[in-house]
Parts: sequence; C-alpha cells; structure tokens
Amino acid sequence: MRQDWTRLTFVHWAVDPAIIAPLLPAGTRPDTLDGVTYVGLIPFEMRRAGFAHGPAVPFFGDFAETNVRLYSVDEEGRHGVVFRSLETSRLLVAIGARVAFATPYMWARMRISQDADRIEYVTRRRWPGPRGAGGRLVATLGDPITHPSSVEEFVTARFGLHTRYLGRTLWIPNHHVPWSLREATLDVLDDDLVAAAGVPGLAGRAPDSVVHADRVHTVFGMPTLVRG
Repeated sequence: MRQDWTRLTFVHWAVDPAIIAPLLPAGTRPDTLDGVTYVGLIPFEMRRAGFAHGPAVPFFGDFAETNVRLYSVDEEGRHGVVFRSLETSRLLVAIGARVAFATPYMWARMRISQDADRIEYVTRRRWPGPRGAGGRLVATLGDPITHPSSVEEFVTARFGLHTRYLGRTLWIPNHHVPWSLREATLDVLDDDLVAAAGVPGLAGRAPDSVVHADRVHTVFGMPTLVRG
C-alpha cells in the first residue's frame, strides 16, 4: 500500500514502559529512550491512498484520521509502532481494515481546518465505541526543525509497525523519506481517545513533545512473522 500523510501533528507523553508492556502484541516489548517509552496522539489527513502501482482509490483514499499509538521493538531488533486505535471519517475504510487486516479502525466524524499557522482537529467516534470518544486539538505551527532532538527522532522516525493478525504477530515495513518537521505549540487539547485506548490520565497533563509535519509519501511492504 502507498499513501500520502499530510498536516500531521505529533503529540506525545513519556510513560513508564511497564504501563505499556501489557498492551503490546506477543513477541514485542516497549521500545524505550532514556528509560521511558511514549504514547502518541497523531491527527492528520490521509491522501491518495492506493495499492501497489495502481491509481489512488477515488474518495475512499482521502480522509481525516487520528491514531493513538505505542512504540515497540521485537527480538530481532525491528522497531515499530503499535496502533491502539485509528479514527477515520470513512465507514467502509474502518470496516474493510478491521476485516482484512484486524486493524483497530473506528468510524468517526472528523474535521481538520487550518488558517495560516493555526490548525484545528475535531473528532467524535461513531462506531464501534465508546461512542462519542474524541476531542479537539488546536496547535500553532512554528519554525522548521533543522536538527531534531532524540525524542523527536524517536517518535517520528518509525519505519514499520507491529500488529496482531489471525493469532500471530507481524512486522510490516514502512518506507518514506525523513520527515520535514516544524515546531508546534499546543493551544487546546480536549481528548479522551488516549484513555479509551487503554492509557488513562495522560491527556490531563502537558505533553512532553509536540511537533508538526506537512507531508510525506509512504509505502508499506510485505509483512514478516515475528517469532516469540
């Protein structure tokens, strides 16, 4: 699969790896940096999603999305993300992803609006539940980041994902150029998606990292079975 991801805001909290470990697929453990791992809330816009070398899928290849994700590593040293939830404004995308890939997509009412350097994301879950979970995120975008910090690299330079499918854990590679990141200031955060994803209490405190990225083209490769 190939996709363009645009207008992404990465919001992250540092947490104790012991809190995250029970939420990860078998054969993986929390990926850590300086003794902590991270929980991410990332709203963005999906564009031109398609399969292999075919054209982008009309209508269904463009939608708003918000995901809650964790960070993992397996015994072979492959680093990835683990999605706890993915909100999408397309019902058929949510159903198709759940059936075909066992990916926890949720159907939601979502809106992204931008006025110059101020961007706003609003989402409310429709199905499957908890119905109404969501929130509002407003950020002000700043200058380009020429030298990302170790935390900024850790939470954005992820070139694969771990997922559970038919009782087995898979690692799926993901290829894209390095992000062009910008500074961002979080002006408003009203969220309960992170708590609904199994990590309560985070949205009530200030995040440890907030950055923005405008666009990247990405391609997913073939899955590999994770041993263990």
